[in-house]
Order: sequence, then C-alpha cells, then structure tokens
Amino acid sequence: MTPAHDRPPPRHMKIEAALLSGLLAILRRMRPEQASNVAGRTCRMLGPWLPVSKVADANLRYVMPHLGRRSRARIIRDMWENIGRNAGELPHIAQLPQNPASGPGWDVVGAEHLRAQADTGKPVMFVSGHIGNWEMLPPAVARYGLVFSSFYRAPNNPYVDRMLCDLRNEAMGQAVPLFAKGARGARQALAHLIRGGHLGMLVDQKMNDGIEARFFGRPAMTASAMAAMALRQECPVIAGYVERLGPARLRIHVSPPLPLPDTGDRKRDQLLLTQQVNDYIEQKIRQHPGSWLWLHRRWNRQLNN
Repeated sequence: MTPAHDRPPPRHMKIEAALLSGLLAILRRMRPEQASNVAGRTCRMLGPWLPVSKVADANLRYVMPHLGRRSRARIIRDMWENIGRNAGELPHIAQLPQNPASGPGWDVVGAEHLRAQADTGKPVMFVSGHIGNWEMLPPAVARYGLVFSSFYRAPNNPYVDRMLCDLRNEAMGQAVPLFAKGARGARQALAHLIRGGHLGMLVDQKMNDGIEARFFGRPAMTASAMAAMALRQECPVIAGYVERLGPARLRIHVSPPLPLPDTGDRKRDQLLLTQQVNDYIEQKIRQHPGSWLWLHRRWNRQLNN
C-alpha cells in the first residue's frame, strides 16, 4: 500500500487548479482596474448569499450592536466586494506603479519610517490585519529595502498553493521564505530574525493557543508569537495597513515603531504589546469596516449562526 504522504493529490484538486489557472489568465488579460471591478462586483452580488456571511453578521452584531440590519448588510456587501477586488488585482500587483498621477497604482504614507528602519540594517517586524488589499503590503515594503518573510497557512490544494506562491513571489520580485503557523514555524521565524531578517504577521485572526487580549472591547485570543519574539530580540514593531482608494488604487499606511513595554514582567509586556497592536487594527477597521475580513470566528465565545 502506498503511504498517504506519497500518494498524488486527488484528481479534483487538479480540476480546481485548472479552473483557477484559467480564471487568473482571464483576469491577467484585463486592465488592473477592469479586473478589480469585474471580480469585485461579482463577489458583492454573490458573497452575501453564502452561508459563511452569517458568521460576518454575527460578528458585527457582537462587537457593533448599535448597527441596524441594513448597516450590517451594507458592510458585508462592501467586505465581499473588497475580497473580490483583491482577487482581481492579485495577478496585477507586480505591475502596479508607485505614486501614479492618476489611475491604478499605490503610494505610501509614512515612508520615512521605512527608510529610517532600512538605514539601520537591523531586523524589524511588521504587523497588520486583513484590511483593504493586504497582499500589497509585502511588495510595497520590499521597495524600501525591507523584504520580509511571513507566517503562512497553505491551502489544502498543493497546486493552488503553488500558483498563489508564484504570484506572491512575482509581486516581491524574488522568492521569499514562508513559515508555517505553529511551534515549528515560530522557531524558524525567530531564527530568521536572529540572522537579521525581517518578519511580517497578520495578527487579526483567532489563535487558540495565543494570549487573551481585548479586541473591540471583547476578549479575543490573539497570536502571542509577535510580542514574544519582538521583546526577546528588542526588535522594532511597525504597524501598517492598506487602504483601498479605488479599483486597483491602494494606499499603504505605515506607523512609527510601537513602544516596546518594559515593566520587568515578561508576560505582562507581551500582553501590553499585543494589546497595542489589537488597538491599532481595531481603530483602522472602525474607520473602514467594509474593508476588513469579518468571516472568521475571531472572538472567544462560540458564535451562534
């Protein structure tokens, strides 16, 4: 009998990958703003009807109880449109120009913080959330000499995984190591920092083995690896997010390095730094609620749908 790990992936995975490859080819032949519009409008129309949208509605009711049904429905439609636009723009990220006079492209607010960090030649950690087109953050930061690796949860389909990794490497202009979520990946990421590398993390999803912090005023298990590594290495932590200005038109916001707590109590310092990051992400979500990914069970309590 062939061992499970040596068996080829099921045939349906090849079919899924072929369909995705064809879709990406169609999107790539479009202009960036056209691909963004087509994918965004399609997802805005279809997404709210998917069962997972009930999770988004439950999340909104839990942390924004003042919102009425229509307001929640509008945010969910906006969220799906943003997801679709991200998908439509993914094949074009590598070619999007910086600082365009008009039309598709991207710019940076707070670029001075990236330049200052690059001048030190020391490792840095970037933290963000699934806001706007988060896929634009790594290649934009890389343009300032701060190529960073990330934690990564691979899709179940290895063919799809390979296509997505190729697109991300194309946007970065080089192959960048990724670290699997979990204890082994955390050890590899720490070694990467110790060697002088840079690390990026999206820390806005629930992490059951993390640390309990507050998010929108509610208890939320949050990844603790970021704070633990930053404090251990005395590594600067820079928060940022991507604001959507229009179809394939993006603005990257970069903060100054967050102050690293130093109370003498390492566990308390980890909680304080984690809370700083949660507060930053929450603030940006409140500014653009339709730009965040509300589809995950983010909070500690089990949401009823």
